[in-house]
Parts: sequence; C-alpha cells; structure tokens
Amino acid sequence: MGSSRWKVAAAAFLAIVGSLLPVDADEHEHTYTEKEEVVLWMNTVGPYHNRQETYKYFSLPFCAGSKKTISHYHETLGEALQGVELEFSGLDIKFKDEVMQATYCEIDLDKAKRDAFVYAIKNHYWYQMYIDDLPIWGIVGEADENGEDHYLWTYKKLEIGFNGNRIVDVNLTSEGKVRLVPNTRIAMSYSVKWKKSDVKFEDRFDKYLDPSFFQHRIHWFSIFNSFMMVIFLVGLVSMILMRTLRKDYARYSKEEEMDDMDRDLGDEYGWKQVHGDVFRPSSHPLIFSSLIGSGCQIFSVSLIVIIVAMVEDLYTERGSMLSTAIFVYAATSPVNGYFGGSLYAKQGGRRWIKQMFIGAFMIPAMVCGTAFFINFIAIYYHASRAIPFGTMVAVCCICFFVILPLNLVGTILGRNLSGQPNFPCRVNAVPRPIPEKKWFMEPAVIVCLGGILPFGSIFIEMYFIFTSFWAYKIYYVYGFMMLVLVILCIVTVCVTIVCTYFLLNAEDYRWQWTSFLSAASTAVYVYMYSFYYYFFKTKMYGLFQTSFYFGYMAVFSTALGIMCGAVGYMGTSAFVRKIYTNVKID
Repeated sequence: MGSSRWKVAAAAFLAIVGSLLPVDADEHEHTYTEKEEVVLWMNTVGPYHNRQETYKYFSLPFCAGSKKTISHYHETLGEALQGVELEFSGLDIKFKDEVMQATYCEIDLDKAKRDAFVYAIKNHYWYQMYIDDLPIWGIVGEADENGEDHYLWTYKKLEIGFNGNRIVDVNLTSEGKVRLVPNTRIAMSYSVKWKKSDVKFEDRFDKYLDPSFFQHRIHWFSIFNSFMMVIFLVGLVSMILMRTLRKDYARYSKEEEMDDMDRDLGDEYGWKQVHGDVFRPSSHPLIFSSLIGSGCQIFSVSLIVIIVAMVEDLYTERGSMLSTAIFVYAATSPVNGYFGGSLYAKQGGRRWIKQMFIGAFMIPAMVCGTAFFINFIAIYYHASRAIPFGTMVAVCCICFFVILPLNLVGTILGRNLSGQPNFPCRVNAVPRPIPEKKWFMEPAVIVCLGGILPFGSIFIEMYFIFTSFWAYKIYYVYGFMMLVLVILCIVTVCVTIVCTYFLLNAEDYRWQWTSFLSAASTAVYVYMYSFYYYFFKTKMYGLFQTSFYFGYMAVFSTALGIMCGAVGYMGTSAFVRKIYTNVKID
C-alpha cells in the first residue's frame, strides 16, 4: 500500500523526465519494430455483475511469469481515479514473434488458495488485461452443473493481429480446464500467435462498440420524439406568451391614458404590479450566486468535453475521458467566477471573497466528499477503486493551485465588467406583500412540476448512459449526447419561463429561486430513475457496489440539477429583463 500511494507522483515525474529524453517506439506511440517488447498488462479482477467492484489481478493467487523487468511503466490521473491497476504479467511477448504453448509458472494450490479461486468462480469473477491499450477479458473458471466441482482455466491462448508496425486486434481464448483439488500443483501456460490483419489502426476499437445497441431504432426514435417535444413546446410557449403579453401590454398602455381616479377604480393585477420588487435580490444571495456560477461552469465543461469526445474518440484511451473532464473543469474555473461574482455584485453582496471560495470549492467538495466516504468502503474491501494517497494530493493541488486562482480571476473580471445592477426598474425600499393565490401557483408546486418535461426529454438517453457506465458497454455516440444536451437546455428554459410568467402574473416576485429550483428538480427525477434502473435493470449486489452506485449517482444528479438550474435561471433572467424593459414604468 505504501508504494502504491506514491505511484501517481512517480509517474508524473517520469513523464516529465521522459518528455525531455528520446523515446523508443512502444505502446505510447503504438508502433513496434521486429521482435520488440510487447507488454501484457494485468489490470483487475472482479464479479461480472458488479462492474465497479474490482480488485488487483494478483489479489487472487495467480502466479506471474518469469520476466521481471520491462522498459516502461505509466499511469495517468484518470486511470488512478478509475481504479486501473496495471501490473506486469511477467510474460515474454515480442512483436511478430510467435510462442508455442509454454508453461510460465505453477501454482501450489493449498486450501486457502483453492478457497479463494472457488469464491471467485462462484461469484462469476472475470479479469481484464491490456495489450497496446486494447482491452482483453477472460473468465477465471467455471463450476460443473451441480456446483460441486470447480475448474480453473489455465491456458491463455493469445491471437494478436497486426497491420504493418501496429497492433490492431487481440483475442483471448481460455483453455486448459483443471479441477481445483487442494495440495496439488497447477501449471499456467500461454501461447502467442501473430496474424496479419486488414483492420486499420484507426478502426481497431470498432469491435468493442455495439452499434446494434446504441443506434437501435428506439434511440433514434427517442431523439426524434424529444426534438418534436422541443418544437411543440417552443411554439406553445411563443404563442401563449406573445398573445398574453400583447394583451398585457395593450391593457397597461390603456391604463397609462386613464386619469388617476379611473386607474384606482380599475382592476390592477398581473406581472406589471411587481415591477418594484421583481429585481429585488434573492434570499441567500451568496449561496444562490455560487450555485449559478457552478452551474454555468458545469454546462461549459459538458459542452467542451462532448465536443472533444466527438472529435478525438476519447473512449479509445484508458482514463482519458476523466482526465479530460478534470482538465477542462480546472481550465473553465474563470466561467464560475465570472458569472457567480457578477451576479453576487449585482445583488449587492459585499462578502465577495467568501462567495468566491464557496463557488470555487462547491462542486469539488461535493465530489471529493462522496469519493472520500466511498473510499473507506473500498479500502475495507481492498478494492482497486481505493484512491491512492498520492492521487488525493494531486487532486487537492489542482483545487488550490489551479481552480482557486482561476476562479479569483473570473470573479474580479465579473465584478468589474458586469457587476453593476443596471436593472430596467427601480427596486422599492419596502417589499410588496405577496397576495394569496391558488395552491397550484405556489412556488413549491411549480418547483415539483417544473422538472417533469426536461426529464421526459432525456430519460431514454439516461438509460444508454447508465448502461455504459454501470455495465459493459462503451459509450461512443456523443453526437446523440450533444443533441440531448441542446434539447434539455431548450426545454428547461421554456418550462422555467412559463413557470416564472405564471408566478409573476400571480404577483409573486420570488422568481429567482423558483426558476432555479424548478429547472433543478429534473435531477430529482433522474435520481428516482436511478433507483428503478438499479433494482430492475441490473444484478448488482453487496455493500460496496450499492454505496458506489447510489453515492456517485447522487453526485451526478446534483451536478445535473445545478447545471439545469443555472440554465433555467439564465434564460428566465433574460426573459424577465426583456418584458420589464418594454413596459413604461412611472
């Protein structure tokens, strides 16, 4: 455990040093010369139905080959956070050099080792390996029909396809079924066969993708259905609001021509009556502005990462998606500071340094707090998901030395460039009393109902995303994800605008939190859907997987809610400013 804690720091040092030195061709470059070393990495082993519950390959009493040293080791921050535990197999493999079946080690099977293998077989353990960043999966063993005798696969038959000087295909066949009997010796063997392949290097990951699943007719239909919902909703909102607002403008213009007695006798009501309070600062402005800033940053991160994933095919590299997300999140910290700081300044906030700290550390604290809690369970299970100490230090350094300074820059820019409260209406010194209204116009009811339509536009895509993360699918259709993100934003803005208009028409000016929470309530429905997915779509079990699933689903749902809330508020804020700018106010 002590050496693994500093693995990330050592890897970072070696990466810096290695960048200054000449580098031989290897799996970093994905090119090889004749008889050059090809490394077979053993990654993790774990139960098939609990994808996130993984352990080091050699936590089971497997034995390693005789070769002890290789030319390079490497690990990225994303790999460390995802529980990737690459260990050298000890097998001597050279490019285009075939190996006939050969024994590479023997296992002295005492009772303890036999019990470990039997437990793994009963729980359907399988392991993962890598050759040239191509994943390979194999099953530990199997039981007979009665479940009394258990057998271990002892022969790894590797067939590697190459195209020129690149590896483009790897297949594993497990053979040599041996019955597990205590106090015996089991010989582990392997063979390597090289074959020429016509697969292009750029297309070598296609075999791992599942077009029949992700490009199924129901996926296209869901996108089309959501798109039609957007057209209908935007048209409906435009028609209702334009028609209603036109009547409102006409009535208010007519009221301008009345004398004072007629206006007093007239029926005054509607959204114009709260013009002196509609731009009043929200309650708890420090927390509110921090949430808006964080939501804008999450939206920026989502948009940029999806675009990068569409262009670069991030799924082909271990941990690259998570590493990219961390880098983009750190780099977009000025967005958080700009929107959060400017909004806090507009609302008259004076403790801007405190707001900056809360905005900068809100999301990292939530993610790290959840990961820290789950980490205790992972350590108890001795799982590879336990985050090493060196990785924790690296993440803390990113927060304090990258995210915080950039957030400070954004906050200063936001306060100076757009921090003036240039509202189209003056704010009254004394708040206007809020009249009674029907129960369905209460903010609490609006908040609960506001997330239904946005959730309805994305819940099919949620199934595909959940299946990719919690099951053995590689998500690669980021074009679909981009469309769903755009649809989600449009639906969210339309719904919050309608909710805000009805709220203001009821002469309730508490629209800031209402617009944010009505949009953010989408996350509540997503989290409720995650319960359905866990119990009816998976076969997960155990404390580790359950805590891992619901812990990180809570983080995902909260981040989604903050993003949707910020998008809903920004759209609604523009709408409110627009309608009150076009009204003559005495």
